Amino acid sequence: MKDSKEKAYWSLAPAEVLATFKSTPAGLSQTEATSRLLIEGPNRLSSEHRGPLVDAVLSQLRNPLLWLLLFAAIVGIAVGEVTDSAIILVILLLGSLISIVQESSAGRALDSLRKVVALQTSVIRDGVESQVPATSVVPGDVLVLSAGVMIAADAVLLEARDLYVGQAALTGESLPAEKSVGAVDVQAGLATRTNVVHMGTSVRSGTGRALVVQTGANTAFGKVAGRLALRPPETEFQRGLRRFGYLLVSLMMVLMVVVFLASAIRHHPPIDALLFAVALAVGLAPEMLPAVLATMLARGARRMSEKGVLVRRLEATENLGNMNVLCTDKTGTLTEGEMTVDAATDSLGQASDDVLKLAFWNARLQQGLANPLDRALILRGEEHGFPLPTRLDEIPFDFERKRLSVVVKLSDEARLLVTKGASIAVLSVCEFLRQADGAIVPMDETLRAGLDQRLAEWSAEGVRVIGIATRKLAADELTRRDSEHDLIFEGFAAFRDPPKLGVVESLARLKELGIHVKVISGDHHGVVEHLAASIGMDRQIAARGPDLARLSDEALWNVVDRFDLFAEVDPNQKERIVVALKKVGHVVGFMGDGINDAPAIRSADVGISVAGATDVAREAADFVLLKSDLGVIADGVQEGRIAFANTLKYVLTTESANLGNMLSMAVASLFLPFLPLLAHQVLLNNLLSDVPSATLANDSVDPETVLQPQRWDVGYIRRFMMSFGVLSAVFDILTFLVFTQFFLAGPEEFRTAWFTESLLTELFVLLVLRTRRQAWKSRPHPLLLGSTVLVAIIAFILPLSPVAEMLGFVDISPAMWMSVIVISVVYVLTVEFVKRPLLARLLRATHEPKPRPHRVWPWSS
Repeated sequence: MKDSKEKAYWSLAPAEVLATFKSTPAGLSQTEATSRLLIEGPNRLSSEHRGPLVDAVLSQLRNPLLWLLLFAAIVGIAVGEVTDSAIILVILLLGSLISIVQESSAGRALDSLRKVVALQTSVIRDGVESQVPATSVVPGDVLVLSAGVMIAADAVLLEARDLYVGQAALTGESLPAEKSVGAVDVQAGLATRTNVVHMGTSVRSGTGRALVVQTGANTAFGKVAGRLALRPPETEFQRGLRRFGYLLVSLMMVLMVVVFLASAIRHHPPIDALLFAVALAVGLAPEMLPAVLATMLARGARRMSEKGVLVRRLEATENLGNMNVLCTDKTGTLTEGEMTVDAATDSLGQASDDVLKLAFWNARLQQGLANPLDRALILRGEEHGFPLPTRLDEIPFDFERKRLSVVVKLSDEARLLVTKGASIAVLSVCEFLRQADGAIVPMDETLRAGLDQRLAEWSAEGVRVIGIATRKLAADELTRRDSEHDLIFEGFAAFRDPPKLGVVESLARLKELGIHVKVISGDHHGVVEHLAASIGMDRQIAARGPDLARLSDEALWNVVDRFDLFAEVDPNQKERIVVALKKVGHVVGFMGDGINDAPAIRSADVGISVAGATDVAREAADFVLLKSDLGVIADGVQEGRIAFANTLKYVLTTESANLGNMLSMAVASLFLPFLPLLAHQVLLNNLLSDVPSATLANDSVDPETVLQPQRWDVGYIRRFMMSFGVLSAVFDILTFLVFTQFFLAGPEEFRTAWFTESLLTELFVLLVLRTRRQAWKSRPHPLLLGSTVLVAIIAFILPLSPVAEMLGFVDISPAMWMSVIVISVVYVLTVEFVKRPLLARLLRATHEPKPRPHRVWPWSS
């Protein structure tokens, strides 16, 4: 049977399926079922996946930035900076805890998915219907289906009578799907396999029997679960952070070797030289980056929650700001998610209240189960205030006739049969047609052709249409199924799921933010294309799921950007589209609410669900919207961009200053007879300069920063670091010359002056480089400004404090203090003067493969 599972079982006739799975309409024997259960295993979803602590720690340690922090902690212990080392180790542990949460989320999603599956089911064993645990169902079993039954496995129908199955959670269809016996095309997707019922879906009406062909992990549900159990793919932000870490590791190793060799040439003590080299290298490590990230993400999450966006995974906040493509389902996001009456027309297509009234009577007076179309007719009829006649009788709906009729009393003598149903089914019993002027004429071929043409046009748009017909009954005429004859065709009622109020404005806002919206739906392509036209989307031709199924992954990469609409797709294709968009360079968000959406949500850089979604979709998502509204996403995007912009401020300003300091000290170590700073002084300088940086999470951001998606670009970061780092190093070297040649400073004086000057320049250059505007035209957050001033004061106090001797500092002359201040001011003014032309040149030099979003950094205008 294993080979048979690879075949397109839906394309086989019932007899072929029975032969393939070595079964009969009377089912398996209990002995055979037990034997197959041992071979196939229990009919349950994949085992729960929980990332153990060891795996979580190892996962975190794959990040080179964390290796740098671990190295910094070891060096801190070696030079006696135990407090710094303790802080770094705490950051490492927090990172591991975050990883544990990430790993366990897959298990929670599977738990939610597992709850959907039936616990007990009816099967035929040894020719007798019996109740068995759903976990014991095996391929070859025959399921017994009836209204309300949760289907326990994927199965091919052997019998079906008026069988309708609700499979919205799996395929996205808003209405129950009609199921029937008989093979379908081998290329049919999940939604169009009309002869197959799937695990986790439910029978809404009718009865049937079906042969089980797939169980457990091999079912459509099982494949969803299998993808949820996989480690989430690396997001754009994680990828950028990893590449940035590699850049720092490379620079650190080169710097450490060069400085150690230079110190050896100058005959500095080997231990001191080694510690100095290591301290300089570690000076490049952004020790506060995890803390800065955590603070920024927490603040962004708090602000987003105020706007109706709940953040389930903090690390995804910056991905939301980076997003430049948003994929979304149609129902409930772009549309209201409920059928409404689009039009009630006469036979010529003219609006008719009389036709609406007849359809309302039928829907309101019938005593069967109301469907979404009936509810829409009742709502519209009540809005019009149509009076209700007396109900006398009813011919119930069945799936053979596909019609429902009610008999109403118009007067003491007049009775009227009102019939509604599938248009073709209603027309088949009509012999007359009511014209716009009320005249009744025989239904001839010309009239039928015109009605067929109108139906074809509606069908091309994906509109659901029903027909309405009537016939006057004699007072003594009995009401039977064969009473539906010689009817007068009155007209049509058309239904749509209308666009959501405000969706056009939300799409325009997302477009202004540089986010391209793509619709991925399981609905008919005509429905999707008509919706796109009604809400003003640019490209209104949909790629169809069956056509995508014929494409290889590489071929899909080449065409995925050509379409904004994807229709008739199954869950696997949704995920393929998301992955293809990521492959061609986009940062992709996916918004969905069903089980069928979960794999795509998890594969996207930004997974989005809504509060009313299935548990599985919410567990797979990074963000949960309190209401299904694209405008809420736009608010969240802006918060994500603010967080990303402030992260880049920290990375670029801190690392360029660090690199400048480290380069200059490396050069100085070649010429000075002593080390320019001791190892613990390097680490202390780095730690103090990071204090204001930790407040960047609260910093204001220039409005132009959030206009377009932003991306990690390691090439740009490298050029920025080198440009401003070299500028800083040039000033540092001039400072060395002033201290040594003009003031003839000794080791302790030199280190004190240099420590203070390097700290001051690093502090105040942050205020300059945090914006591309002139620094005094972009107001920093008071916390950032206050912490900067506070640390600057500490820089002057330290050499005069009781701990100065322990730290290796001494008091210096007033002239030397003044030179420190003057040099710092000149450096900051120079950076302010050159930053705009220098940044402009750096941005022009930035090259990205297409397609990529427009490059915007925190300083872009």
